[in-house]
Amino acid sequence: MKILLCSVPFRPSVGGIETISALLAERFHAAGHRVVLVTRTDSATAETDAFEVVRRPSMQRLFALVRWADVVFHNNISLRFAWPMLFCHRPWVVAHHTWIAKAGLAARVKRLVLRLGSHIAVSQAVARSLPMPCVVVPNPYADDLFVRHEGAPRRGQLVFVGRLVSDKGVDVLLEALALLAKAGTRVRLTVIGDGPEKPALRQQAEGLGIAHQVEFVGRRTGPSLAAALNAHQILVVPSVWEEPFGVVALEAMACGCVPLVARSGGLPEAVGHGGAVFERADPQSLAQGIVELLFNPESIARYRALATAHLERHSRDAVAQRYLQVITDAAYAPATQRTARAG
Repeated sequence: MKILLCSVPFRPSVGGIETISALLAERFHAAGHRVVLVTRTDSATAETDAFEVVRRPSMQRLFALVRWADVVFHNNISLRFAWPMLFCHRPWVVAHHTWIAKAGLAARVKRLVLRLGSHIAVSQAVARSLPMPCVVVPNPYADDLFVRHEGAPRRGQLVFVGRLVSDKGVDVLLEALALLAKAGTRVRLTVIGDGPEKPALRQQAEGLGIAHQVEFVGRRTGPSLAAALNAHQILVVPSVWEEPFGVVALEAMACGCVPLVARSGGLPEAVGHGGAVFERADPQSLAQGIVELLFNPESIARYRALATAHLERHSRDAVAQRYLQVITDAAYAPATQRTARAG
């Protein structure tokens, strides 16, 4: 099968879409399919992937690639890559990794053209937000990289991983640490990541009197991030916006670092029974969750044990097989079914 995989961001850019697009393309190729990935991301280095990567294709090249494909797969909807579908009818599958706005011209156009396709949502939360039926296939993680290092000392207590922007709720986490400090419990936090809120967060930690408990270590990726997760006991994901999913929670679980996540969008689905949940934007609820985990080794051990089964359905092979099933069903569906879906 010839698969055209459209991913607006792709490596060397770093992010969830980039990672998942690469994982899926690699697995589709390994399964014997011909894969061409198109992206808007530039690269100054030579391509090293086993599949073909086409960067910033012209309108003519994009149209030709759509005509070449047996099926077109969008890893997140992109109108820049979707327009050929109006003129060249090909089976079309869209994986939804985030919310589609309800207002605005672009949102209205997206909701209109999506009637032409089949759909995958990364969580039940995302599926419920969409006006069309979706197959829910949760995100994969790099199960060859994020593994537990048995015997590695876990000297770190709490760790946060992500961009330092207001949506990620690090300010809520700092407030929770301040509440614990006032009660006589001082907990150490490692902040992994960078972003525009970093100076304000440093200032907040100073103002709360907890600066000596918080270490900002900058961005980590790959083996360095896996090592950091293996060195900590609890990952905190305090997002104050509705997260569609949360791959970092899977990465932490795989490294034996128990996730404590906000009740936000798809985050509770991401952790399943392998992690704990606190009330979003509530420092008191977060502080209580930290105490219940950090000073209760039995809870930590229980969550680690439950994580094993949960992670199996998020392996690269398991997720790629489920994606391929949806893509294959769309590719070989009778044309009358595709016409009915668009009508």
